[in-house]
Amino acid sequence: GAGTQTAGLAFGGVVTGALDNSEEYNGSSWAEGNNLNQARYYLAGCGTQTAALAFGGDGSAGVGGLTEKYNGTSWTEVNDLSTARNFLGGVGTQTAALAFGGLIPASSSVGNATEEFDGTSWTSGGNLSTARQQITGFGIQTAAVGVGGLTNTASTQTNATEEYNGTAWTGGGNLPTNRRNAAGAGILTEGIIFGGRNAANTANITTTDSYNGTSWTTVNSLATAREN
Repeated sequence: GAGTQTAGLAFGGVVTGALDNSEEYNGSSWAEGNNLNQARYYLAGCGTQTAALAFGGDGSAGVGGLTEKYNGTSWTEVNDLSTARNFLGGVGTQTAALAFGGLIPASSSVGNATEEFDGTSWTSGGNLSTARQQITGFGIQTAAVGVGGLTNTASTQTNATEEYNGTAWTGGGNLPTNRRNAAGAGILTEGIIFGGRNAANTANITTTDSYNGTSWTTVNSLATAREN
């Protein structure tokens, strides 16, 4: 998803199969927007309701690197990610986005690669210190946070936080517990993650944690437990 609390955008996902739907939120209700060119799930997104970016994902062969721009009316395909992946982290804006980590279908491995988008094409950035998929991200291209996730293709979760300065990742304060498949919002010094899968990998959770750029604090929970 992308946008703000009063001008949000949701796209893609899965019910019984991959979805191409987009919906726009005005602060009180949802309305249909134009569909993605390619149905997919486990993708990343960033930007605003009228300038969004969708990239990566799964659903059919060849979608893992696909990048699309939304102008508030329709989606347009642009240059692909250099490395096709799903379950990746994504932050930033339509003209300054960041993609990191994820599951690499071509090698069935977990990646640490970071790519930066300038509005036209992707270029390589500094690698995550710890390769992981199902990672949560928030922030901007030059001040991003990547947190939690799976460090392999099975069920080894992490609570590690990393911060990106536009060049390299460095360690931040650890989450209170290991966690994966949460959602994130905000900036490096005032961000939150919410929901996800618990450390034992037995249930979805309602937990919300707030980050101040140094450490995490648990705050009010979601009403409904969920992941992905």
